[in-house]
Amino acid sequence: MQLPELIETTVEGLGYELVDLERAGGGLLRVYIDKPEGISIDDCETVSRQLSHVLMVENVNYDRLEVSSPGLDRPLRKLRDFERFAGVEISLTLRVPLEGRKQFRGILQATQGENLSLEFEGKGGPALLEFTLADIDRARLVPQIDFRSRKR
Repeated sequence: MQLPELIETTVEGLGYELVDLERAGGGLLRVYIDKPEGISIDDCETVSRQLSHVLMVENVNYDRLEVSSPGLDRPLRKLRDFERFAGVEISLTLRVPLEGRKQFRGILQATQGENLSLEFEGKGGPALLEFTLADIDRARLVPQIDFRSRKR
């Protein structure tokens, strides 16, 4: 079993979603996890402990393991990510320009099978961009932070 499949199987077996996996310099193995209600430090600790055991048994070479949430600007990679975050503002970079540009920011619309769409502000007002997963170079949530809701 390849490393990504090994990690994904382990993470999903614990009830989490593997968002991303990266190998960085110095033997760093970084794993990003998520679940609908969000990630806590306890979640990261649980996954880290289990992955440490699995990676040792499978004799995977790494020096340091980091497990964390994907952050407020969570990447969207899989079709289920786009289904889950329909109605949310995202930033999108396409591989090939559509509508004369590659970068868009708007509200992700409900998916129609493999077809995705984004409502964005075009030159003449609101516009709809239709695309597929294969068209995407990068897609991320746009962080929504409301400092006014703090009680004083």
